[in-house]
Amino acid sequence: MPTDPLSTTFATLADPTRRAILARLALGEATVNELAAPFEMSLPAISKHLKVLERAGLITRGREAQWRPCRLKAGPLKEVAGWLEHYRRFWDDSFDRMADYLKEIQTKGDPDGRKN
Repeated sequence: MPTDPLSTTFATLADPTRRAILARLALGEATVNELAAPFEMSLPAISKHLKVLERAGLITRGREAQWRPCRLKAGPLKEVAGWLEHYRRFWDDSFDRMADYLKEIQTKGDPDGRKN
């Protein structure tokens, strides 16, 4: 497992089962049985995914009677969003330049002399 938090979060999110679990927890807390229901895998396998999510700080598990409900802890996702924000600006700038170019060629016509 990577040592820096951002790499740990990305490594954890690399697995589609863990992403699906996080998506379910975004709707509200759930027990291990509830989280396991949509998957064709054993409860121990789901528990291993939950341990990875917990170590990455993406979920917490409480204790209520015999249940250990899981809750989304979105803090590490905020760091990911901040990292991705830099690249969103890159794409926004690229799309703006492409829009300017398309507008320019529409007003001038295409290189074959036809007006658009």
